[in-house]
Formats: sequence, C-alpha cells, structure tokens
Amino acid sequence: MKHLYLVITLFCISVAYGQEAPAQGEIDGLKLYPNPVTDGRVFVSTKDYSPKQISIYDVLGTQVLKTSITGDALLVSELDAGVYVLRVYQNKRVATRKLIVK
Repeated sequence: MKHLYLVITLFCISVAYGQEAPAQGEIDGLKLYPNPVTDGRVFVSTKDYSPKQISIYDVLGTQVLKTSITGDALLVSELDAGVYVLRVYQNKRVATRKLIVK
C-alpha cells in the first residue's frame, strides 16, 4: 500500500512540474460533483463559463481521457472503477482534483 501512495505522490509532483506554467492561483470557484461518480457523469463547474480542457490520468500517470467541455457535464462512463487524477485547464489556470469512479 505504501508503494501506491508513493506512486500517486510522485505522479502528482511530476504532472505539476511537467506542465507549462499556469497563471498564479487556481481556478476560481471550481466544484467537482458528485464525487465519487456512480452514474457515469460528473459536473465540473467554475465561476467563469469559458471552455475547460480536461485531462484525466490513472494512478500510474497514464492519460486515459482528454477532452474539452463548454458546459459543466463530463461523461466518464468509459472509465473503469478506480481512483483518477483530474486536471482542469481554463484561461491559463490549472486545478487538480482526485476523482473516484465507482
């Protein structure tokens, strides 16, 4: 179990430093719900209604989904049950959240 935590920690650190430098701070008003996801759809809402680029990674750091959404709904029904890292890019800002799919 310790190895899993180590892999997750190293993945988050490598993703954080491997991306282009975003603007200072996170995305204002970011909400991710429901989490855990049970019906194959998760809502990613922010105070700004501009398009969002979404990347989802598994615990090994492999990108399993990359898409862009203009609304709030994101379909994740194609993902297997598990724990993922969700990164949201919007207006040169970035935020990272844990996503659980049941």
